[in-house]
Amino acid sequence: MKHIKSILLIAVICLFCKVACMQACTSFIVSGKSTPDGRPLLFKNRDTGEFNTLSVYFKGDKYDFIADVNANSKDEGVWYGHNSAGFAIINTAAYNLNPKEKDNNAMSNDKNKFVEKDGYVMKMALGKCSTLKDFEQMIDTMAKPLRCNSNFGIIDAHGGCAYYEVNNNGYVKFDVNDPKIAPYGYLVRTNHGMSGDRNIDKGLCRYMAISDICLNLYNENGFSIENALKVPHYLTHGLTNLNLYDYIPDNDSQPCFMAFRDFIPRCATATAVLIQGVKSGESPLLTVSWTIVGSPLTTIAVPLCITPSGKLPSLVTKGSNGKSTLCSWGLSLKKELFPIERGEGCDYIDLSKLINKQGTGILQKNAIIEKEVVNKGEKVLEVARKNGKFDKSIDDYYAWFDAYVTNAYQTQYPEIFNK
Repeated sequence: MKHIKSILLIAVICLFCKVACMQACTSFIVSGKSTPDGRPLLFKNRDTGEFNTLSVYFKGDKYDFIADVNANSKDEGVWYGHNSAGFAIINTAAYNLNPKEKDNNAMSNDKNKFVEKDGYVMKMALGKCSTLKDFEQMIDTMAKPLRCNSNFGIIDAHGGCAYYEVNNNGYVKFDVNDPKIAPYGYLVRTNHGMSGDRNIDKGLCRYMAISDICLNLYNENGFSIENALKVPHYLTHGLTNLNLYDYIPDNDSQPCFMAFRDFIPRCATATAVLIQGVKSGESPLLTVSWTIVGSPLTTIAVPLCITPSGKLPSLVTKGSNGKSTLCSWGLSLKKELFPIERGEGCDYIDLSKLINKQGTGILQKNAIIEKEVVNKGEKVLEVARKNGKFDKSIDDYYAWFDAYVTNAYQTQYPEIFNK
């Protein structure tokens, strides 16, 4: 009976919830004052209709940078990244910052579609900005309207960390180092800005979930890489507190469909990143983007860095077909989680394929793979921080990552290689 009531409750919420279906992201910023190692953290879980994503190494106007792009991108911008100056940026759409979107000044030429420039702003910032102040000056000097409606989260190599709620005409800054604004040393954002029209807030269920997570991590001094990388796998609903682990199936022999809307990971989640900045005295080149290319429910994280060679793991970059290989594997596995393609099928997940008591769920098998990747990656990073720079060992690690993950996926998921 408890099970049935919980499912009905979620179904009712799905009918009445007004959260945008696709362009909806979840994020947080943690000041170095609140992390165990003194390094700030910047997190984004990206929800979008563009599921094919990949990582790219760019040569910017002033700084090299690593960023996430859509595989079919025609230079429409990037969706998070960090540069060689230690400047990192993410965004979440904030649908209440421009309540009068139908103003012709904020419209495209066809007068029907709002043209967002958020991706362009991030790409421009990564190529030319090194500090929060640089970003502010960039926004101040850009032509208006900006065609933006985003919470831009930023950290830099000087300890700066802030959200900028950017609308068509300017921005409002929320400094994570200011105890009056962020008393616990962190802030969270989903799909509304605190400076916008609060009557049209969106992303509230996920805001509640990420707020609970961050408060728990703060209380436990738990803002570590290991803990923060669990956020894209969080299976408790922010509004109802329904925890899918309470309904874990015995095995994967029979489908077990559960309503799956407005959790932090969603059917529309295409990628995620946890950017770890540097602490005082460290080289900005030691900034790391722990990147999950593809659905966090079906792929794994890898630390991406600005290196002398400019190399990245081949699995997360553009392959011969123009797509990321790891992302493509993840999309194949995602079909097992969301097999219903018609109607509202994307709102229902086959829980038995994700987690089960026998440990054969995709999330459970990937956790073993990711643990090895993260542990080995942290050892490489530890050596680099001791030496003050990256060397050939990071390239060797990327080569190991490509080989290890390929073998692990072939072993765990032969079905996606035998089609």
